[in-house]
Amino acid sequence: MAPAPLRPRQSVAKERFSALFGAQKTVSYHDPQASRGTGNHGLRCIAWNPLGTLIATGSPDRILRVWNPERQNVKYSTELKGHGAAIEQVAFNPVKDAELCSVSSDGVVKFWDVRTKAVINEIKGLREAFTLAWHPDGETLLVGNKDDNIFVLSPTQSQPITSHQQPVQTNKLTFDHSGDRVFLTTGDGRVKILSFPDFEPIYYLSHEHTTPFTLNGHTSSCLSIDLQPTARFLATGGSDSIIALWDTTDWICQRTLIDMIGPVRSISFSFDGSYIVGGSDEGPGLEIAHAETGEYVHSVKTAGPCPVVAWHPNKYCLAYTDLGSLKIIGVDPERK
Repeated sequence: MAPAPLRPRQSVAKERFSALFGAQKTVSYHDPQASRGTGNHGLRCIAWNPLGTLIATGSPDRILRVWNPERQNVKYSTELKGHGAAIEQVAFNPVKDAELCSVSSDGVVKFWDVRTKAVINEIKGLREAFTLAWHPDGETLLVGNKDDNIFVLSPTQSQPITSHQQPVQTNKLTFDHSGDRVFLTTGDGRVKILSFPDFEPIYYLSHEHTTPFTLNGHTSSCLSIDLQPTARFLATGGSDSIIALWDTTDWICQRTLIDMIGPVRSISFSFDGSYIVGGSDEGPGLEIAHAETGEYVHSVKTAGPCPVVAWHPNKYCLAYTDLGSLKIIGVDPERK
């Protein structure tokens, strides 16, 4: 008898996960206009909307597309036109299911209504922008550029609210679930914990407040970060091929996942925080680990490296890039 299909918001024990997840279909979404390949070709970013009913993809070809996961054919997708350079990041507003933000390498940030395809706001002049994080309330967001400057933006204002120059190479960033803290990954392998909106260190190594406390778990550049939905662990990924899991109460590294090949370009937790996967632009396949124990519970065979990964927001459904195209495990395309 085949395993029963997985239902949304239903957690599965690690002993049963591989059999159930492995029985799900893998669906490919082909964009005939996009280049295929790895590295600087194909898709550079993917993002689910809050309900998991849409998924956006961005490419170096300046193509921004929003897919309906249950309609595999590209004719059911929406292309959002207007960017003049490679699209580096996309992210839906966490509280507005049809509002999408996209960042391109020429320093242009666009806000879209995906229902009408309209640009509802645009911010220019941010130089080589490449990273993006929404505040949990959906009222502001952060965009960082390769000059290590972080801009606080509003989806309703055409100029940055503030900017915060960082003294060290800054790669990725994310908020905690309250929106009061920002985690920044750096080129020296550390993670800075700063207050928002002040961007001041929250913890120090001494009472004199001379040396800010940072998470130091990588031997080289820290490239990716994700906060567990339950907020118990903060996961960081480095160019040392390691994923570190930090306890958010005492900020001690509880365990490391060391089976990846190549730099960890992206990290994603499942909706319930039980499982974690990392993406890299080297090595084949994906390895899904149980967050609580660090045990690897399922391997996904792929045609090539998968630098971008993203779990669905409310079910065991995994999106990833493979040879430059979008693939999703766990959807039922063309469902009647």
